[in-house]
Amino acid sequence: MKPILLQGHERSITQIKYNREGDLLFTVAKDPIVNVWYSVNGERLGTYTGHTGAVWCVDADWDTKHVLTGSADNSCRLWDCETGKQLALLKTNSAVRTCGFDFGGNIIMFSTDKQMGYQCFVSFFDLRDPSQIDSNEPYMKIPCNADAKITSAVWGPLGECIIAGHENGELNQYSAKSGEVMVNVKEHSRQINDIQTSRDMTMFVTASKDNTAKLFDSTTLEHQKTFRTERPVNSAALSPIYDHVVLGGGQEAMDVTTTSTRIGKFEARFFHLAFEEEFGRVKGHFGPINSVAFHPDGKSYSSGGEDGYVRIHYFDPQYFEFEFEA
Repeated sequence: MKPILLQGHERSITQIKYNREGDLLFTVAKDPIVNVWYSVNGERLGTYTGHTGAVWCVDADWDTKHVLTGSADNSCRLWDCETGKQLALLKTNSAVRTCGFDFGGNIIMFSTDKQMGYQCFVSFFDLRDPSQIDSNEPYMKIPCNADAKITSAVWGPLGECIIAGHENGELNQYSAKSGEVMVNVKEHSRQINDIQTSRDMTMFVTASKDNTAKLFDSTTLEHQKTFRTERPVNSAALSPIYDHVVLGGGQEAMDVTTTSTRIGKFEARFFHLAFEEEFGRVKGHFGPINSVAFHPDGKSYSSGGEDGYVRIHYFDPQYFEFEFEA
């Protein structure tokens, strides 16, 4: 399985994301550049330039018309996907950590960090109402609890709520209509680094610093499965066609220089969703993996690492013939 290597960032990757069809791959890193690539051959299509700080998050809407990015330059920006033109600039008081379009692509949400005396907020903007963007006033702003900022967030099923993971391991489901907390659970003991939903949005997987990834029901937040590793998990993604989950991680970036890659465990690890057992590993990155994503057709996956590279892996035929024996 020879990967396609994408070299478009000078700093470590923070998030990678496919659009719905999977023909495009968006990558953001701790440099101000947002890149978009053809996933089939790794050709770079273009960049979205405008940010002046590290970019933490990226999302594309349902029909890939618009791209949304959130950055440490205290802004969330909306771009025209095809032309790269900046359509909107939403200024915040602190860094934007997570962002996302709802299912219809009309409403965006983003969360800000708790820093420099400012609280962590989740803001909701309706893109159909230009006055909200011009005045930089969201139609709803939810403050989160004082001691734990939001570190990852996704839209729930049908755009009715958002599911947010916090620094202290809590999961909250916030209503996108009223802003109230609908469900609150605490299954992780440390920070939740990443949340990704399944193809049909019925469940989602969380990746945490407590060395586990866990599977939850999207509506009840009921804990279903646990995938254990020996290192912090930075990212986890669910296969759209098989009962497989891929985990990416490694130890903290600051400890990386003191260990060899073998000890550092920088492989992408594949687990069976139902049996919670590991059945495969893919080596490659020099340093921890910060973000993983499955292609929407399930025939390939990508990973972005602390080394600043993104690797697109197309699965060998053996992967599709593989039968898991419990």
